[in-house]
Amino acid sequence: MVATNLKAETMKLMDKRSDMEAELNIIIERLCQPGGPGLSGNLLDSEGFPRSDIDIPTVRADRHRLAELRSNHKDITEKINQNIELLHSAKLTPTTAAVTDSGPKDQVLNTGTSLFVNNPIVAVDVDLVLSRPFAMVDEINEASPAAEDGLQLGDQIVKFGNVEIGENALQRLAAEGQEKQGQAVPLVVMRQGSVINMTVTPRAWSGRGLLGCHFRVL
Repeated sequence: MVATNLKAETMKLMDKRSDMEAELNIIIERLCQPGGPGLSGNLLDSEGFPRSDIDIPTVRADRHRLAELRSNHKDITEKINQNIELLHSAKLTPTTAAVTDSGPKDQVLNTGTSLFVNNPIVAVDVDLVLSRPFAMVDEINEASPAAEDGLQLGDQIVKFGNVEIGENALQRLAAEGQEKQGQAVPLVVMRQGSVINMTVTPRAWSGRGLLGCHFRVL
């Protein structure tokens, strides 16, 4: 019962996080539209006066809300990860023991690391554990390799080539991109709560970097 309640809470948190990401995307797109001030661009003109081409109070409100959302997103992601770890330890370990005792009656899935009963509830929890993102796309340039290959603002990176969650994930991602320049790199992203498999090809283009986007660590 505790595991079931924890799973339900985790799914609600993931829905809430998806709503946050949708709002984040709207604000980022508004700030980064052509002629816009960007996420941290100067609000003063070359003479030191407030820019007349933008609505400064609205920009400040958007940036303030963006900072709030990013902070809340980080907190909720940490809570989700904690819940997933609890689900993993509370359900997968006992299930493994149960399989050992139950004999051939139960159907078993061999994942390569441990054995799990073929139970749909457990399967969902395993999917959650295996789909933990480590970074989010918080800026992306038009006509960049990332944009042309289908990456979107707010996409959460679960796996980039051989890079998954762990220490120095962003540094390893950058190194992977350099090493695989000109090659299609398998990419797993979370978008609005759904896991999407795609490929992206790091390559030179008219802008900076090989992908033309910015990742923020989660």
